[in-house]
Amino acid sequence: MSAPNLREPSKHKAVRYAWSAVGVGFTLLCIILAAGALLAILGYVAAQGISSVNWAFVTELPRPVGITGGGVANGIVGSLIIVGIATLIAIPIGVLTGVYLALFGRGIFAETLRLLSDVLAGLPSIAIGLFAYTLFVAPFKQFSAFSASIAFAIIMLPLIIRTSEEAIRSVPRTVREAGFALGLSRYATTMKIVVPAARGAILTAILLGIARVTGETAPLLFTAFGSQFWELNPLHPMAELSLQVFTYAISPYDDWHRQAWAGALLLTVAVFIINLMARFALSLGKR
Repeated sequence: MSAPNLREPSKHKAVRYAWSAVGVGFTLLCIILAAGALLAILGYVAAQGISSVNWAFVTELPRPVGITGGGVANGIVGSLIIVGIATLIAIPIGVLTGVYLALFGRGIFAETLRLLSDVLAGLPSIAIGLFAYTLFVAPFKQFSAFSASIAFAIIMLPLIIRTSEEAIRSVPRTVREAGFALGLSRYATTMKIVVPAARGAILTAILLGIARVTGETAPLLFTAFGSQFWELNPLHPMAELSLQVFTYAISPYDDWHRQAWAGALLLTVAVFIINLMARFALSLGKR
């Protein structure tokens, strides 16, 4: 009885190599299209907005219609205030919920919490803005930056919760057992050993959440509402950079169009820097 022929027929081998080349080529094409689209958008925004970005643009207030110049200083400060308050609200809730789901989340309650977090991540931001308007604007009959921060915090929560959960899960079980062996309580082991061990990934989640809401506009239409003046009180209507870009972009004035492109460029650069910081924080966490 002759031994079976284990050599692959040359025809089948050629077909397999051909399909492999097609797959590699299609993958490279998709990469080129994705990178090309991103570079085209960034290049166009930079080309349109770079000429209007100057010191006056980032330090002066908007000027009335018909008077050229002015800037978006109040919008930049308003963005920092609104996003800052949202971050302070979202971090403790999101991180602690992620810790609970990773270490103690068992049963139907935890699974329901995970499901609700995933559903919340898919909700349109405008629906979240309407929710914030219903609870924090309509009853008080006044727009406010704080209501915008609530909406932003809700948008940030799913990302922080799920990423924090995965970060805590990635800490080896032996690390927790070592803490118990040293006589530490479960709380002390979690807060002094497990959470610091996952701080790189948790910080990455926080930065990505900040980047997620930095360019959001829809919730601001129902909450912060905008302002042409300096406003530092979060209980009052407040300017915000992305909202100013939206307002200028839909106006019929050429000077405002130029400022809209300049504001869009500032937002793009801010998101780009935050994402770089997130990658740096993740690399430090891995080390």
